Amino acid sequence: VEEFSFLSLKSSSSFYDVLDDNVCAGAKLSFDNAPCVDITVPQAGANVTKGYVGNMDMGDVKPNTNAYLASKMCPVNVHWHLGSEHYSAGEFDEKGDGPHGNQPLPDWANRDLATDAVRDGFRCNHYDADDDKFTTPYEWKYCEGMEVGETYEVHWPHSAAGACGTVNQYQTPFYDGVFCNLPMESFVTLGAQDIASAVGVHGQVFTIVNDESFYYGDMIRGMVVDKEMGKDIHYYTGSTTGTSRDNEVCSQYAPITWQVDRKCHMISASSFDKMCFDMKMQRDDMSGDLHAHGSRELVNHDLSANNQHYGDRKKKFLRA
Repeated sequence: VEEFSFLSLKSSSSFYDVLDDNVCAGAKLSFDNAPCVDITVPQAGANVTKGYVGNMDMGDVKPNTNAYLASKMCPVNVHWHLGSEHYSAGEFDEKGDGPHGNQPLPDWANRDLATDAVRDGFRCNHYDADDDKFTTPYEWKYCEGMEVGETYEVHWPHSAAGACGTVNQYQTPFYDGVFCNLPMESFVTLGAQDIASAVGVHGQVFTIVNDESFYYGDMIRGMVVDKEMGKDIHYYTGSTTGTSRDNEVCSQYAPITWQVDRKCHMISASSFDKMCFDMKMQRDDMSGDLHAHGSRELVNHDLSANNQHYGDRKKKFLRA
């Protein structure tokens, strides 16, 4: 198979055999999680339903509403979460479904699972157990632990300090890519708006189908923008996500811009598998991101920013 020959060529290539050539390796600046009551930085993933506004006053800090490329930012990683970390009413919410059901709306945001399970998020509303494209297994070659019919939220972290346009652009962990050209002595000089303007994440939610009419072969590049995809965007400032954070323990990697597609889209399993192949072809070892990560519980209103950008300037103060 042609793709396997490319992977074998990588193992003998001089572009990959000297680890020191990856100038971003180990560039991550470490900021430990902290009790949410002790810090005042906005968190993600939040409610992205149109009209929603969080309770945390962000003052003059605004999300970056420009295309990231126009802000000299590039994608430095791609990874995804089981279910959606964000919540969009009618798209990925407590009414969605998948091969293993869904998560209910939290009492506040209680998604307790067994300790040996990956915490999952909300599901989209596309799944139909009687439709073969949601139930026919796919023979995965490059992604790990993935399932047809499931919902996954894909994140593309972007940074103006990444190794943009070089062979070191994509990194795992993504922090190495974000901080590649930003040492601590420079970082400490930045204000909150500087960070929100230079670091951001694209978020897009998909239901995987076994149907090649939904194939798109360049997911590693960033959010899919075509027709209705990547059109209805929610802008706000938040933080990094993942299951090490919740509504008691918060991330200090904030405030960063989030641009999240409010709609859920169907995408073929082969599209994800091609993305995983592309990840395996990067100079950095991205094997730690070839599977779905767990989803953080929905962020409480009090930890969500109040600076959502709406072009019509109308805010409805919706509550999940």
